[in-house]
Amino acid sequence: MIETKKKKIRPDGPGKVTGALKYLTDLSFPGMLYGKILRSMEPHAEIQSISVDQAKQLPGVRGIVTYEDVPGLNGFGLIFPDQPVLCENRVRYVGDAIAAVAADTIEIADEALQLIQVEYKQLPVIVDPEKALHPDAPKLHPDGNLLHRAYYSKGDVEEGFQSCSYIIEETYELPRQMHAYMETEGGVIVPEADGKLTVYVGTQHGFKDRYQLSRILNMNESDIRIVSSPMGGSFGGKDELNIQPYGALLALATNCPVKIHQTRRESVRAGLKRHPMKITMKTGVDNSGKILSHKVRILADTGAYATLGPAVLDFAVEHAPGPYIIPNIEIEGLSVFTNNGVAGEFRGFGGNQVTFALEGQIDRLAEKLQMDPIEFREKNLRQVDSPGPLGQKIAPTSGARDVLEAIKEKVVKTTNESHLSDPWKVIGTGVTISVHGGGLGVGRIDPAGGRLSFTKEGKIEAAFGFEECGQGLLAVIETLVIEEFKCKEDDIRIVVGDTDSVPISGSSTASRATSMVWNSIQRMKETFRGGILERASSVTGIPVAELNMGPNGVWLNDGNLCVSYAELAEKTLNEPLLNVETSFNFPVSPDAVVDGSHFLYAFSSVLARVEVDLLTGKVKVLDLDQAIAAGPVVSLLGYQGQIEGGGIMALGYSLMEEAKMENGAYVNDNFDTYLIPTIQDVPFVMNVEAIEKLQEGDLYGPRGVGEIGTIAVAPAIVKAIHDATGCWVNKLPVSREFLLEQMSTRGEKRWI
Repeated sequence: MIETKKKKIRPDGPGKVTGALKYLTDLSFPGMLYGKILRSMEPHAEIQSISVDQAKQLPGVRGIVTYEDVPGLNGFGLIFPDQPVLCENRVRYVGDAIAAVAADTIEIADEALQLIQVEYKQLPVIVDPEKALHPDAPKLHPDGNLLHRAYYSKGDVEEGFQSCSYIIEETYELPRQMHAYMETEGGVIVPEADGKLTVYVGTQHGFKDRYQLSRILNMNESDIRIVSSPMGGSFGGKDELNIQPYGALLALATNCPVKIHQTRRESVRAGLKRHPMKITMKTGVDNSGKILSHKVRILADTGAYATLGPAVLDFAVEHAPGPYIIPNIEIEGLSVFTNNGVAGEFRGFGGNQVTFALEGQIDRLAEKLQMDPIEFREKNLRQVDSPGPLGQKIAPTSGARDVLEAIKEKVVKTTNESHLSDPWKVIGTGVTISVHGGGLGVGRIDPAGGRLSFTKEGKIEAAFGFEECGQGLLAVIETLVIEEFKCKEDDIRIVVGDTDSVPISGSSTASRATSMVWNSIQRMKETFRGGILERASSVTGIPVAELNMGPNGVWLNDGNLCVSYAELAEKTLNEPLLNVETSFNFPVSPDAVVDGSHFLYAFSSVLARVEVDLLTGKVKVLDLDQAIAAGPVVSLLGYQGQIEGGGIMALGYSLMEEAKMENGAYVNDNFDTYLIPTIQDVPFVMNVEAIEKLQEGDLYGPRGVGEIGTIAVAPAIVKAIHDATGCWVNKLPVSREFLLEQMSTRGEKRWI
């Protein structure tokens, strides 16, 4: 278990637990209107006409906007602005926006949507990525249906296979998954008296939202303020623009604040999902168990528009070799447009899919070799100074071996505790390992930074351009500031998620926020401390060498309080404010040749123990323990919460979650039919072991843990099922029907 001395109540915890905290979707303003968005019910069609005349006549309707009312670029997207804000002549998925209405009430806005008349001419619907790549397939975008191809090779895979004693070739299918955040997309957009615009909407990158909105609205970025925290979960799903353009257009059209808060059904239809992927892997070993050759093909269904689809694919390609040393590798990834729902940013960012396939290969090869799966992994695992997955230089790390060693000890203990009295239930254990790169990677703009200030009120203000989306960012900042300046919680003021008040720190994505806050404070702390002590010295006449920062104020070396922060602020009121700011870029590999390759990695190893009911095929996860190597723990509860929460999210991905689509429409559009894990599905105890060691000379500090806890869970659960039943599973979520059929074929116990 993680040591308890670092346990500390999160600063945003009491407000969330008591319900006192207001999310951005809770805000109201005088004269506020309610917005609704008309979205296509057709997966692929030409728009023949749009008529809003009847809707405009409805009493209580204050404004309606269509493509004709977009003053700037009618498109958005974090990489390519290929998604229309409001469609003019074509829709490409069920969820494309056509018009938006602002009205006095939600009910009136809903009724107005029913009165907007859209004539469609249906077009052929493409839902299969393989068919989308066919030369005769209708083009969904001017350049065709291939969004992105990523490729990497080294050595000669075919020659490598010639030397192999055993070869495994399998195809793995991974589902589309919902983010399932508690707070759906929403907020309020307020037109200000000076012509500016304030956008109170949860996002993971306020400055990027501001940039995209400035293009759409044809406004200066400086005239748009994004307030983006707090929000009730994101997991990547709110990284891209969602309701912001519609609220902004309506607010400007009506000159009134406009609130849009999507219902769950609206969120399902319009929101991003995890990329479904079909991954074919061919992997070969020699007699001794050394992996010689590894060939991978990844086919990703990115849906109708790009958003971060190319980057997700790059990440999957990069992580296809995992933490293993393989001399011959060939990896090809294809991300393909279809008329399905848009896939994009999601916790793990393509790593979950490819790790499921890779670890499946490793376990199958170990079986072929009749070798212990952990021993097989150890035999092929990277060393401290080994290059990264694509041959690039990375920060030296023993993380891969450390996590596997830690989980090995739990396997012995858990196996010894395995026993059942029910003859219709069997138990199995699986162990897997994963690697996950932090930051956006080489070749991408990835700025970081922060600011420390001493305010007029005598507070130490820490400002960062990150968002608090439930991950525990505020606790991280508070902990690090207290640690450096020995102050108290009450001495600190934290500012995040407001583009008018914070410096550019980059996005709250890619497991980067904790790492970048730590690095920023390291860069600023001496200058800031020096500034405070010099002010205290000038006020008291005591030499700086005899002063230290501490709780409530500046202290003498003999342990007596010299001057409180409040007194110091009051006595230096006429001096310029003390501001220390830093800006830098997320560290990247110096020799990477593949865009998106990473320099800093975290590692995890997972032990899953499951119980399989031979009568029903039900799988219950009994244990889900993880060992994580991500550098020093900053905020214990946040760390533990990220790993446990990520593990549970991956449990749902493994056993129950699939956002099925039929002919381009979601089959399950609410949580009454799309099942996610509840407390009944979660192991009573989940052990998280944090390996805080860094290599000597590592100056990069803690790595983020927002994603690493989700990566290796699914293959561990599936291996545990195989251990219990002898059945290999290639497709998620694990189907009970499939298991029963497989067990029947294998001659397992039958109840009749």
